[in-house]
Order: sequence, then C-alpha cells, then structure tokens
Amino acid sequence: MPKEKKEIQKNDIMSLDIYTAQRKELRKKIVEFKKNRRIPLGPYATFYFESYETMLAQVQEMLYIEKGGDEQLKDELAAYNPLIPNGKELTATLMFEIDNPVSRATFLGKVGGIEEKVFMRIDGEVVKAVPEQDVDRTSAEGKASSVQFIHFKFTEQQIEKFKSNLHKIEIGIDHKEYSHTSRLSELTINSLVADFN
Repeated sequence: MPKEKKEIQKNDIMSLDIYTAQRKELRKKIVEFKKNRRIPLGPYATFYFESYETMLAQVQEMLYIEKGGDEQLKDELAAYNPLIPNGKELTATLMFEIDNPVSRATFLGKVGGIEEKVFMRIDGEVVKAVPEQDVDRTSAEGKASSVQFIHFKFTEQQIEKFKSNLHKIEIGIDHKEYSHTSRLSELTINSLVADFN
C-alpha cells in the first residue's frame, strides 16, 4: 500500500464484491500492520496510531458493513481523511477501554479535558497533542468521550530526532485523574517513522 498517500480518493476503494472476496486476507494484513502501532498507557488508555493504510481499511470495512454506496463513501472520507498523517505529524485514536459500564461512566466523568493533556516527549522535548477539531469531545458538564482523535505536530528537527531512533521517545497523559507515561519501543518507532515524508 502506498505510504506517500495523504488522502483516500474514491478510486482507492475496492468494489464491494472484490473487497468481500479478499476481506479475510486484507484484515489479517492490517491486524499485523497495526500490531506495532498500538500503545497501551496505564490501565485504561490505548493509542492506535493511524495511517493511510489503517484509514483505508476502516473505510472499506464501514462500506462493507453498512453497504451505503457512494452516499456513505462521502461521509466516510470526510470522517477519516483528516486522520491520515500529513507527513509532518502523527495521528492517533485514543481509546479509554473499560468493560464495566458503571466504572466507565465514573472514570469518564472525572477526566474532562483529558484530550488537552496528551503529549509526546522526544529526548526531553515535549510535543503537545492537538485534538481533532471535528467535535468537542468533552461535554459542558466535564465528561470526556471514550474515543479521542489527536494529532502530534512536529518540527523538522523533531522529525529528524524521531527518525534517528537514537533518542528516548515517550507518550503520556498528564491529567490530575490519569497521569501515565510509556516509552515507545523500537518496533513502534520504526513503524511510525514511515508516517513522516
């Protein structure tokens, strides 16, 4: 799949019958691809780093499930294209995964604004995450959404440091109710480097 692509176009989409025939194999490949792009953080948070490949797979799968054709495709492209990294950023879906509905509601009720407290640290230098601006993901009463879409925008110098793999790279959340940091593995860094071009 082309790494240099920054946007899914209509002609990138397989027809439903071709996708259906190849779906099992395609899903196996995307699961393998995503493996090194998933970073758990603390007991509830997981970052899933997105790319052209992950978003194309998501759009194909949504079309397969809902079978909405061209009308649906427009909505899917509008929703998922902004999450494809533009060559100078990393983008991630941040999910808070708590099985128990009561515990989940209690936790999310305490972490309003958490999307503003996400960061990466490269060799000690902090890159603050920028939440996707599509909708406000913290309600007026301070309840956070269990799914957040975030961008990490880097300078050229920070990208070079990231690519060199000589520096300690961490991801973290610094919220009074949820404060955790995790170091990125070499496999994760190698996978994410492909998003810079």
